[in-house]
Amino acid sequence: MRFLKTLYFLIGVALLATVLLQIDGGEVMARVRDVGWGLAVVLGLYLAAFSIDSLTWLLTMASIPLSAKGLYRTWKVRLVGESFNAVMPAAGMGGEPVKAALLKSHYGVGYGEATASIILARTINLIALMLFLVIGFAFMLGSSALPASYKAMAGAGLVVLVFGTFVVFAVQRLRITSLAGSWLSQWRFAKRVERILHHIFEMDARLVRFYTAHRERFAWATLWAFANWVLGAVEIYYAMYFLGHPVSFVDAWIIEAVAQLVRTGTFFIPASIGAQEGAFMLVCAAMTGSPVLGVAVAVVRRIREIVWIVWGMGLGLMYTLKPAAGHMAAEESKPGSE
Repeated sequence: MRFLKTLYFLIGVALLATVLLQIDGGEVMARVRDVGWGLAVVLGLYLAAFSIDSLTWLLTMASIPLSAKGLYRTWKVRLVGESFNAVMPAAGMGGEPVKAALLKSHYGVGYGEATASIILARTINLIALMLFLVIGFAFMLGSSALPASYKAMAGAGLVVLVFGTFVVFAVQRLRITSLAGSWLSQWRFAKRVERILHHIFEMDARLVRFYTAHRERFAWATLWAFANWVLGAVEIYYAMYFLGHPVSFVDAWIIEAVAQLVRTGTFFIPASIGAQEGAFMLVCAAMTGSPVLGVAVAVVRRIREIVWIVWGMGLGLMYTLKPAAGHMAAEESKPGSE
């Protein structure tokens, strides 16, 4: 496993080196410096997007009241967890146990509910991303700037994503894991994993209960998750504007769709290093004629990511120094609580 993690990281470094060898680094940094105060706008847009993503996650925890306090606490936990996701070579999943542990130790949310909410939030974001990419692909087909080969590759990637999303949702909604566990339980060796099967049945029950008993929350969560992805296109739109090369919102949507499709396909590379830069370089070169501009956009996004990682790690340190608190829902009614 350690070998694979190292290999994936080296693949990312090789991709990044390939990108850097094809552009003028000095010109890229000059363009990035031209962004100036526009970086604050980019950070503000991501703050809004991150808050929306936190709301999506909060909606999956039916026992937690929908309040500003609940959202703020969910936002903090998510910030810490996503920082670990960004730096740990665990396919973007290294921070999920951190989120569950913080919810349990500081806000009294049980591991079962916390884990179910993480799975649900991931699934809902995937469904919303699929919708965002489908619209983006429609925009690609109508664009004369992109070559046919790019459209074909994007279409193939989208088909794989749609199929994968359908499988992920079907496994949860139809309790396929529980059905497989029930079949295994008929065998003698299953007695050794009876405790694991119990947890699988319980988790499946939590997921199905959310999809069936909380359909309104599911619908709102999906809608907000989609809005979050749209804000990513807004971020690209303003980043291009501050870089001195304004594009239409449709073009910004296409650029973001390509970048997210590549990030999804290269999830095994830590932070999609190299892959994200290459995607921005290729699609911006096709649409604007400037590969340097694409790498500059990628650098702006990396700066934003670094700010969030540092912020999340700092907040994580504060959590380690803070004593455990009571249940999130119970504390809602306490006056003077944070």
